Amino acid sequence: MDAGVDAGDALARRFEEHRPTLRAVAYRMLGSTAEAEDAAQEAWLRLQRSGADGIDELAAWLRTDRRRCA
Repeated sequence: MDAGVDAGDALARRFEEHRPTLRAVAYRMLGSTAEAEDAAQEAWLRLQRSGADGIDELAAWLRTDRRRCA
């Protein structure tokens, strides 16, 4: 199996662990379920583009990302 695929799968699993909290925070900020889901998806896209290998504290990275984008 390709190491890049394994790393991508691991990142996706890590992200999915945080998605409910991320969505809840976004909902409190935006007041819309649809916008909160869009914000979570945007966070996922930004995470993929970030070179996430060096991110140890994913929850903190995601909170910071959402605050910057709010």
